[in-house]
Amino acid sequence: MDLLRVALTSLFSLVVLFVLTKLMGDKQISQMSLFDYIIGITIGSIAAEMATELEGNPLHPMTAMVVYGIVAVLISIVCQKFLPFRRLMSGKPILLYDNGILIKKNLLKARIDLSDFLTQCRVAGYFDLNDLQTAVMEQNGQISFLPISSNRPVNPKDLNISPQQNYINANVVLDGRVMKKALAQMGKNENWLVERLKAQGIKSVSDVFLATCDTSGNLTVYKINNKNITFEKIE
Repeated sequence: MDLLRVALTSLFSLVVLFVLTKLMGDKQISQMSLFDYIIGITIGSIAAEMATELEGNPLHPMTAMVVYGIVAVLISIVCQKFLPFRRLMSGKPILLYDNGILIKKNLLKARIDLSDFLTQCRVAGYFDLNDLQTAVMEQNGQISFLPISSNRPVNPKDLNISPQQNYINANVVLDGRVMKKALAQMGKNENWLVERLKAQGIKSVSDVFLATCDTSGNLTVYKINNKNITFEKIE
């Protein structure tokens, strides 16, 4: 009888886990924030206890699982709505290397020593830092690399071409909010931004989901789209 109860509660906990996972969103481990990871471990531990606890009421651990899942969903919604809260929960990208300069202070901030950084570079295929323009640690702990333009495949050096160096574009609008510091770093201001948006037929910054600016002052705008768009080709 005990084995049957364990089997039934195990199946039930799996169903609850599946529903909570769908509500919380399908993310790979590498895409999870630290909070998402902790919540996932906690819910899994509660599910295991729920499946093997024979004396207690199974509704108690199930309630705890649901509460954790609801909190995770609510935090995810708040993060989507409020940029400062998103930065608090997920953090900000950290510039580790740029234009031949290793930024020691940011390496310490990212809690990665020089050996680990060089290891990540080699894993990504960069055995010489001279082949890199920029390295950034993302919020999920992964390091993104921007190579020197002349060393990208096909190597323009082999074709006697001297391409113009690319730099990281600045996100000047995020979720309808102007990123004033990013604008200032690009030598622009809000008046310039508003004029460029009007030139593209956009009346308000609140209609912009994302806008990026390159070093040449070119503005790329992605408007907010609330339509339910499906992509059947990969289903």
